[in-house]
Amino acid sequence: MNLNKVFLIGRLTIDPEIRTIPSGEKVTSFGVATNRTWTDKSGNRKEATEFHNVVLWGRQAEIVSQFLKKGSVIFIEGRLQTRSWQGKDGVSRRTTEIIGERVQLGPRAASQGPSEETPEAAPESVEKPEEMPVIDLDEEGIKPEDLPF
Repeated sequence: MNLNKVFLIGRLTIDPEIRTIPSGEKVTSFGVATNRTWTDKSGNRKEATEFHNVVLWGRQAEIVSQFLKKGSVIFIEGRLQTRSWQGKDGVSRRTTEIIGERVQLGPRAASQGPSEETPEAAPESVEKPEEMPVIDLDEEGIKPEDLPF
């Protein structure tokens, strides 16, 4: 049995732009950045950032291009796909992308509050953005081998 599954939670690195291919189907592609923090053997805190190329099709492409912008949080479930092409300079090129199959939009930023079209919205009805929790296994004394999964 084979499995090609990706789960990402990260932030958009650019504003998504929707395109229509000749068949009429909508597509958008954008970058997502994910961070990882850990403590090395000498006790120094380390952080690394990975950048991922994501492609969405159909209605999901429309939703993401309408509601998200650079810096927005997104959860993506999808699969890896590598494609090859010949560049204009004659050099063969390859890229690996995440083809999104399901997406979930993250919390809205404070700057994305009620629009000017709805001035009747009271300040107390505006929800504060939810903070993304950071789980650091080293600081809380939890060992990976103690986890039940």
